[in-house]
Amino acid sequence: MTTVARSLSNKEPLLEVKNLRVEFPTRRGTLLAVDDVSFDIAPGEVLGVVGESGAGKSLTGNAIIGLLEPPGRIAGGEIRLEGRRIDNLPYEQMRKIRGARIGAIFQDPLTSLNPLYSVGRQLVETIQTHLPMSAADARKRAIDLLKEVGIPGAEHRIDHYPHQFSGGMRQRVVIALALCAGPRLIVADEPTTALDVSIQAQIIALLKRLCRDHGTAVMLVTHDMGVIAETADRVAVMYAGRIVEIGPVHNVIKHANHPYTRGLMGSIPSLGHRSERLIQIDGSMPRLTEIPRGCAFNPRCSERGRRCLVERPDLIPAGLGWAACWLHDVAGVGPAATKELADA
Repeated sequence: MTTVARSLSNKEPLLEVKNLRVEFPTRRGTLLAVDDVSFDIAPGEVLGVVGESGAGKSLTGNAIIGLLEPPGRIAGGEIRLEGRRIDNLPYEQMRKIRGARIGAIFQDPLTSLNPLYSVGRQLVETIQTHLPMSAADARKRAIDLLKEVGIPGAEHRIDHYPHQFSGGMRQRVVIALALCAGPRLIVADEPTTALDVSIQAQIIALLKRLCRDHGTAVMLVTHDMGVIAETADRVAVMYAGRIVEIGPVHNVIKHANHPYTRGLMGSIPSLGHRSERLIQIDGSMPRLTEIPRGCAFNPRCSERGRRCLVERPDLIPAGLGWAACWLHDVAGVGPAATKELADA
């Protein structure tokens, strides 16, 4: 697929992902976990990436920041940050970029923080690794970062250890850690999942403010459409290792163009609309070893046609966004023929 779903901004993209493929070699063959994924993110933009567990969301983020677990590997495509290709860099060069130009926020802050060191020591070491600062200046910057992410009494708490912070405060420390060197891109993988709803709202507001104030681009990986609706400018929906729909967040939520996205939206209760039962998507996402021929979603799709069973769709313009669904191929067989159900 050569199509890259462009951002809503007229700015040059900060991150460009083109035809990304991630594979896992095994004794039984090669598993294709991320298949031909393309998108970009502009400065100051939040791209939400949503889908079921195993859809390839986190693997896409890990490929971008260079943290794929072996034997996982990037098998095709390219990743560019500010025009520079980064997917083929040696480990040491990528490590420098990961701290200085790309920040990472993970679901469990305890996996990002060393329990044996104070948060101040971890912040200062990270700052001095990527910026030419004295210890005193780095400590001052660390205190300023803790204040910026909403840690009360930062001058005192900088010398506390991770276990002395609540879950929400630890996540704020992790965000401060990600911001140490002023990164241009932040990859946030389920940053609010383990937090209370009230704390989630504070973290969401913090991420939005960082984008606005610093022009930071954010790739927000989550399974929570509520977080996407509150935070993202655009949303990419993934299924079985591919993007099946991408577009402006309001358009995707209110006027979904892919049957899978419509199923996701229909499964969420609405306060303003009473319904006797919610929509459900029958079945489950296929294993990587059992991806069906044609559209990967066809076994669960109530709108599948003959073409869906034999030919896999790429992203096709649909409304204000793009959808990988033959229903929108007006130049091909057309919606009427595609919508005809298969005799099977």
